[in-house]
Amino acid sequence: MNRFVYPVLSRRSQGVSIGVNLNPDKVCNFDCIYCQVDRMTSSETRFVEMGQLLTELDEMLGLVTSGELFRSEQFSVVPPPLQRLNDVAFSGDGEPTTYKNFDEIIQSCAELKQKHGLDSVKMVLITNASMFHRDHVQRGLKIMDANQGEIWAKLDAGSEEYYRLIERTRIPFQRVLDNIEQAASVRPIVIQSLFMKVNDQGPSDKELEMFCQRLAHILQQGGEISRIQIYTIARLPAESYVTPLADSEVDRVVELVTSKTGIQSVGYYGYSS
Repeated sequence: MNRFVYPVLSRRSQGVSIGVNLNPDKVCNFDCIYCQVDRMTSSETRFVEMGQLLTELDEMLGLVTSGELFRSEQFSVVPPPLQRLNDVAFSGDGEPTTYKNFDEIIQSCAELKQKHGLDSVKMVLITNASMFHRDHVQRGLKIMDANQGEIWAKLDAGSEEYYRLIERTRIPFQRVLDNIEQAASVRPIVIQSLFMKVNDQGPSDKELEMFCQRLAHILQQGGEISRIQIYTIARLPAESYVTPLADSEVDRVVELVTSKTGIQSVGYYGYSS
């Protein structure tokens, strides 16, 4: 019955991730062709009710730490090695940093994490990096830094043209690149990159080369990237002409990025190969 907080068994976290949805209205400043969120229908919950959200998170943290979550029907089949809380992740049905009280909610969630004795549990921000230059986001990122925070910044393209094709946004590509570079100069960040087939065509070699050049530039400017997550379509996307890469194609991108950048890269496969 929760409206803002939900537990998931995350393939990238290798454990349980507690999701916090700061965009229940489904509003996002990107309109990615691969997004799984159905934006054609409206949500029953239109606004973030901070009190309700914090109550749900408090209860969810209690369910996980007590082990009660793993006695529920849905989570009872989770293998013992994965019955661990890896993180509290801010993502949901839109870009979480567009939430105007982003810094306040990060602070309150950090306090709840401390209340449950979970200081070592990460706070993960899954973001398109479009809003890092805003003051309220800068304040929120500093709070995350003090509370085992980790930024997972989206970078799905190397060229402006491909960026426009995939993300369908009016936000300039350079704004995203500048924000990622600035964030990586302050703390190590994770890059999350989704590659796919568009009308049966995967990203070109030239596009992947330009993608690697973007990453290399961040490193050259003093930024630190702890790892790169290379993944593909795992759920039904917004557009029917978008399909997943084959497992071998994901492996090829991982090998290319690793060899070109020297950064640890990990692949995640789709719903078909």
